[in-house]
Amino acid sequence: MKQLIGTGVALITPFTKQGAVDTASLTSIVNFQIANKIDYLVVLGTTAESAVLSKDEKQLVIDTIVTANAGRLPLVLGIGGNNTQAVMDEFKATDLSVFTAILSVSPMYNKPSQEGIYRHFAAIASVSVKPIILYNVPGRTASNMEPQTVARLARDFKNIVAIKEAKGDMVQAMEMISQTPEEFLVISGDDMIALPMTLAGGAGVISVIAEGFPKAFSSMINLALQRKVDQSYAIHYKIAPAIEYIFEQGNPAGIKAVFAARNLCEPTLRLPLVEVDAALNEKIKAFVQAF
Repeated sequence: MKQLIGTGVALITPFTKQGAVDTASLTSIVNFQIANKIDYLVVLGTTAESAVLSKDEKQLVIDTIVTANAGRLPLVLGIGGNNTQAVMDEFKATDLSVFTAILSVSPMYNKPSQEGIYRHFAAIASVSVKPIILYNVPGRTASNMEPQTVARLARDFKNIVAIKEAKGDMVQAMEMISQTPEEFLVISGDDMIALPMTLAGGAGVISVIAEGFPKAFSSMINLALQRKVDQSYAIHYKIAPAIEYIFEQGNPAGIKAVFAARNLCEPTLRLPLVEVDAALNEKIKAFVQAF
C-alpha cells in the first residue's frame, strides 16, 4: 500500500449559495490538489459533509471527482456507519473498481466494546474486495479503538492495511505503530500531530488543512518521511496557526473559509453546520493572504 504513504486529503463537498452540490468548484479543487503534489484523495469522508448528502448527491460527488482526477491520483472512498449489516450491504452494492482502498469509520453513537469493534470490522473485511483503512476518531464516535484491537485486526485480516488515527494522542499513536505488523500503515488523522506521528514511524496523514495549503503541507510530510526534521518543523510552525483556525468553529466550516479566501468555492455549509463567524473569517483571510 505504498500509494497511501504521504499526504492524502479529505475532500470537501462545495455547495453553491443556493445549497446545491457545486461540481465546477469541486473539479477546480481536485485540480488544485493534483497541481500542488498531494499524493491521494479521500472521497466522501466526514469533511465532505457526507452525513447530509442524499444517495444521488453522493454519486454526483463520486462521479465529479473521478472525472476530474482522470486516473492521476489514487482515490480512497469513505464507507462506514454504526449498522454493521448496512455497511456490509453498501460495500457489496458499490462499484469500487476505481478506488485504491476504503476508509471505514469505527461505529459511532452505539459505543461498542472493543470486541464489538473487532467483530464489526471483521464482518466488513469478510465482504470487502478492496483494502480497508480503519478510522479511529473518538471525538466523533464516542468510543476509542485501542491499540490492541487495531493490532489484532491488522494480524487477522490481510485486507485491513492501515488506520487513520485521529485521537490526537501521540502515546496511543506510537503504541499502534509499535504493536502492528511492519507493513501496516498508521496514518495521522490529526493535522497538528501529523508531523511527529510521521517522524515516529507513521505513514503520513489524511489531512484537512493540507487541501487548503497542499504544496506546503505535502512538502512537510515528504521531508518527515526523509527524516529531515528541522526542515519539516520549519513548515509545521509556519502553518500551525491555520490548523487552529480551521477547527476553532468546526470542520469543514474552517477549511471552506480557506477555500473561499482562495476564490475556489463558496463557504456554504448545510445545517446543522454553519459558516465561521466574521471575526474568525477575517483571521483566516489574513492568514491566507500572508501565507
